Amino acid sequence: MKSFIFSCLCLLIFWLPIPLGSYRPWALMLLTVMVSSVFLCHLWLAFKEERPLFPPRISVYILGPLALVMLVLTIQLVPGLNPSSNPLNSLTSISIDPSQTQVMLLKTLCYFLFAWLVFSYVTTATKLRQICYVVVAAGLFQALYATYLNLQPNITSPLFGFRHHERAIGSFTYSNFLANYLALCLALGIGVLISQLSLNSSGSQFKAKLRDMITILLSSKMLLRLSLIAMIIALILTRSRMGNSAFFIALAAVSLFAFFFYDRKPRYLRTLIISFFVLDLIIVGAMFGVEKVKERLVETSLQSETRDEVIEDSIPLLKDNVWLGTGGGSFYTAFPAYQSGPYSGFYDNAHNDYLQFAIELGVPTTALLGLMMLFALYKSIQTMVKRKTPLYQGVAFGCTVAILHMLLHSTVDYSLQAGANAMTFIIILCLALISSALPSGKRSRGYK
Repeated sequence: MKSFIFSCLCLLIFWLPIPLGSYRPWALMLLTVMVSSVFLCHLWLAFKEERPLFPPRISVYILGPLALVMLVLTIQLVPGLNPSSNPLNSLTSISIDPSQTQVMLLKTLCYFLFAWLVFSYVTTATKLRQICYVVVAAGLFQALYATYLNLQPNITSPLFGFRHHERAIGSFTYSNFLANYLALCLALGIGVLISQLSLNSSGSQFKAKLRDMITILLSSKMLLRLSLIAMIIALILTRSRMGNSAFFIALAAVSLFAFFFYDRKPRYLRTLIISFFVLDLIIVGAMFGVEKVKERLVETSLQSETRDEVIEDSIPLLKDNVWLGTGGGSFYTAFPAYQSGPYSGFYDNAHNDYLQFAIELGVPTTALLGLMMLFALYKSIQTMVKRKTPLYQGVAFGCTVAILHMLLHSTVDYSLQAGANAMTFIIILCLALISSALPSGKRSRGYK
């Protein structure tokens, strides 16, 4: 039964991006039903006393903030708590769009149960490695699917009949969602690859180096490396400016840190990292249109972009709802009243996750979510520096890149509003803490 639940968890991870990135309400409802069903199996298993009901203590740093978000969303839905409401209407709640707040409450409950399951079943080094491979496999599938559609002109997507366009979107509804998702999968894949690098020196003899090179080419490392190249190609094909920039900035920053502070650096770490920038970004990128990404970056200006105007007009909205927000999921309902004028497009999101969460949930709750991310980032860095198990260090490297990427990308986009991106990022946060807590060596069977 334990293996069945873990397998269901892996299938869920692979399924996340397929139904339009789990962004549409029907896809989110289906995902919630699936996660709840798996969690009920976990409850039954715990009732049979075959497995502990509660996850390890380290999980409180993720589950606690998510539980607080659910509490705030519940408070926003309580009738009669809005002090500025019409006294004649005592049923007015804090949320200005209760139906959307209910959807966000359900979404957060899904995230909470999902994180609970990850902490409860990824309790060994073997399970940790397997869950990482599932994330990489899901990213590879999206990369191959998106690349195929992008390189076939005038093709209609086999999934949901979407008409494809110049920028790769895969099974998502928005190219930047795909870029963000691929970056998360890429980061974790790079971490797993680093964990497989040898720690021992082969010496200076040519035969030894040649033998090592052939071993790498014939091993699973080569398959993983090719998978990462495929994902980078798809990332470039999204033409996402911040999606590409944030990933390579995060990778460069964490790599530079690892060169100096990574405990027991693998022998080919420096060569591997350099290959991502020389082989993947420059050579492979030139073949698949990295110049178009550069052109979009160069052509970006405050005059051509309206996102800065959205942020500027959203500040008064934030000031009027600092503590408890306007209600989860209510940005597109609240924003038009503060919009100074028409824009070039319809903005149902703020294109800034920090701002949107602050407006909808209030500044204190958003700050707590930010602390959750920063704590996971701190634990990942600590694992890279202090732990000696290659797998834990490699996973921590990937988690650090992914978290830093999300911190950067969220300043100009709203990837966390998509279920696939949000839940994949929750996996990253969970793995950051799990890799810091799992014991080493013979004691790696589990932890409390």
